[in-house]
Amino acid sequence: MSIQLSQAEENYLKTVYKLSGGSGSIQTNAIAKEMKTAAASATDMVKRLAEKGMLNYVRYKGFSLTKLGSEYATTLIRKHRIWETFLVDKLDYKWDEVHELAEQLEHVRSHDLIDRLDAFLDFPKYDPHGDPIPNADGKYKLRASVQLTNLRKGMKAAVVSVKKDSKSLLNFLDDVGISIGTELIYMDKIEFDESVKLNIRGQNIVVSKQVADCILVKL
Repeated sequence: MSIQLSQAEENYLKTVYKLSGGSGSIQTNAIAKEMKTAAASATDMVKRLAEKGMLNYVRYKGFSLTKLGSEYATTLIRKHRIWETFLVDKLDYKWDEVHELAEQLEHVRSHDLIDRLDAFLDFPKYDPHGDPIPNADGKYKLRASVQLTNLRKGMKAAVVSVKKDSKSLLNFLDDVGISIGTELIYMDKIEFDESVKLNIRGQNIVVSKQVADCILVKL
């Protein structure tokens, strides 16, 4: 991939990938809100990325990733998730400590370094938050999963992913004993606020609907 983007451009491109799910169109206002910037600034950046062949942009109709833009964004995501895995598995960082560090490290230009790091880690398929890690060809495999809130009373499941990597959420999950691989039993839903009762290792806990919506499990 010969085109090089600035760090700011890379951050915007990755955000477009996140908001669009890798495909489909999104509006400038959506990325401006996500990036916490003015709509005019987001529009200028979108036009710049379109000029570099990363985005398809149609005035008043939004924009989407080109094939090149999708490949570039996937490479950034691969770097980010490999760095997160390295920091947790080899340097003993906690899963709530690595996102900001990986945000910095993902901009390292060397593809050879990332490939060597991937091999050193024995080619992990998922990062510490359960997100799939694209391989060197940009391919990755999604695990079959359902949202915790979709379970019914008495169902058993294991946590496979957390949809948000905010520090406050991950700290809370640590406090209540939930991590990737945690086995649980869905006990009930509280009608008043839709919070969820769970049993984990014989202990009953309650998590809010907001938290439960962020947890993906496999049956």
